[in-house]
Amino acid sequence: PMVEPLPSATVVLARNSVQGPEILLVKRRSGDAFGEAYTFPGGVLDADESNSRSFCDGLSADDADDLLGVGSGGLDYFNAVMRELFEETGVLLGSTDPVDGELRDQLCAGHETWPGILERLKLSVPCDALHYFAHWITPETLPKRWTTRFFLAAMPENQAVFPDGSEVTDFCWLTPKGAIGAANSGDRDIPFPTLQTVRWLDDMDSVSAMIEWARQRQAHGITPILPTIGAEGGQRRIFIPDVSD
Repeated sequence: PMVEPLPSATVVLARNSVQGPEILLVKRRSGDAFGEAYTFPGGVLDADESNSRSFCDGLSADDADDLLGVGSGGLDYFNAVMRELFEETGVLLGSTDPVDGELRDQLCAGHETWPGILERLKLSVPCDALHYFAHWITPETLPKRWTTRFFLAAMPENQAVFPDGSEVTDFCWLTPKGAIGAANSGDRDIPFPTLQTVRWLDDMDSVSAMIEWARQRQAHGITPILPTIGAEGGQRRIFIPDVSD
C-alpha cells in the first residue's frame, strides 16, 4: 500500500557576499535520509507543533492555510522551519543577537520546549520573513515519503552557523553557481530537489532578488511537484515533471 507522506518543511537561508548571494547547505549524518548529502536545513513537523501557533506573527492562520493549500495547520510549517533551523544550525530567525548555544542544546536534548524558548527570549515566529516558493512530494511507490514545503529567508545579522553535531555534521556557504559546480564534479552529493532549487536561484544577484522571486512564485500559486518512478532502457529511473520555471 502507498505510504502517507510526512509533512515537513525546509528553508533556503541566504546571505550577500562579495562573490554574490550565498546559500547555506548542511551535511546530513550517515544513516539518515539523504545521509552524507548536502541539503537545506529542515525536517518533519512535530506532533506538538500547534503549541507554538500563538507565537506566529505576520500571517494569520487562515492566510497560512490558503498559502500552503492545507485545510488547517498552515502555521505549523512556519514554526517547524524556524525550530528546525535553530536545532540544526543554531540560527534563530527573528533575532539579531548572538545565540546561546546551550539553549539550543537543551532544546535538542528535550530539556527545553520550543514555546518555552520563544517565551524566554520574547521572540515571535516571523512568518512574513519566510517566503514559500516550492512544494515537493516523494514518489508514491517509495517506502519513505515526505510532503515538503520549501521556504526562503535571509540570514539574520550578528549570528553564526554552528551545527548540532548530531543530525548535521558540517555546513558550507556557496553561491548557487558554486553549489552546481560542486554537484557536477561529485565534490558534494546534493539531492535533486535541493539542486533544482539552486538552479532556480543561479542568475540572481542579491538576497533581495531571491526574495522577490519567491514572492512572485507565491503570487502565481505553488503547484506540488510529484516525481514518478518508471523504467527506461531496462533501468529504473525517477521522472521529474517540468520544473524549469
